[in-house]
Amino acid sequence: MTGTSGARGPKLTQTTAVLAMCAVLIVVFSIFLKGFLTLGNLFALARNISILGILALGMAVVVIGRGLDLSQVASFAASTAIAIILMNSGYATPVALLIGFVMAIAIGILNGFLISVIEMPPLLTTLASSLAVLGIVRTTAVQHYVVYLSKGHDEFLRLGGNIWGGVPISILIFAATAVVVHLFLSRTVIGRFVYAHGDNPDAARQTGLPTRPLTMIEYALCAAIGYVGGVVMVAQTALMHLQVAESTIIFDVIMVVVLGGVSLVGGRGNVMSVIAGTLLIGVLLNGMTIMDMDVQTQNIVKGIVLLIAILLDSRLHPRDEETSKQGD
Repeated sequence: MTGTSGARGPKLTQTTAVLAMCAVLIVVFSIFLKGFLTLGNLFALARNISILGILALGMAVVVIGRGLDLSQVASFAASTAIAIILMNSGYATPVALLIGFVMAIAIGILNGFLISVIEMPPLLTTLASSLAVLGIVRTTAVQHYVVYLSKGHDEFLRLGGNIWGGVPISILIFAATAVVVHLFLSRTVIGRFVYAHGDNPDAARQTGLPTRPLTMIEYALCAAIGYVGGVVMVAQTALMHLQVAESTIIFDVIMVVVLGGVSLVGGRGNVMSVIAGTLLIGVLLNGMTIMDMDVQTQNIVKGIVLLIAILLDSRLHPRDEETSKQGD
């Protein structure tokens, strides 16, 4: 058996294939798109993929646990908007950010509670909570869709700046978040429970795993990590536009996760899968921007890529009868 495996060579994984596609795309864009391979564009690319990658890391935790969170963008938009309002009102920056962080986690826990205890479908639950959270924040705290950060928060805004001759700090935050999530999933007991939960929820429940609290932890982590991405976004722009929750970002995040190799079936994928998907989608979006594609054309391309990612996932990880029940 050993000899046969050796003769076949290493198995080509979805993550490896995506990285190879990304390399090809970079070569093609470098040849045919003027300005793609410039230092300024590469730094802009790194800045853009950092937020997308952070959000995808949070989403990956939920998807590995066989869930889906459509409220992630709405959660970080509402939470960071509240944090900005508190900062503008005179609260110390760490205190304001902590309150926003707690708010994001609370939203995640509520999602997990409704899904695991009340047994509501994840897709519809998180879609409904997304609408509810935005509606509550708009009617109680935010007068307009755009919340601006007032002057006097230069230390905070440095998180959205650059170091070392132009390297965005946001890419370092993405890297640090990736390391933390990797260690959580691969080196902690709860991380292993997340894989077991996603691989076979019934078996996990029968073996005594606390699946309901585990689901709440998964959604809380998704919201918390998403909040980190929201904070980076605010640090880069000094504002939060609540209509970001109505954009296609959440679908970009799902596209990154699934395309990279985190299966919608659950129990499969890792941080490297997220990094691979982030690089490919980031390069694709950057190339379309340089080509000055209109929004509709970009959405068509992204829609096709997302369909391909879902088709690839369904072919590599077929859904059985039990799997098909999850999230419906």
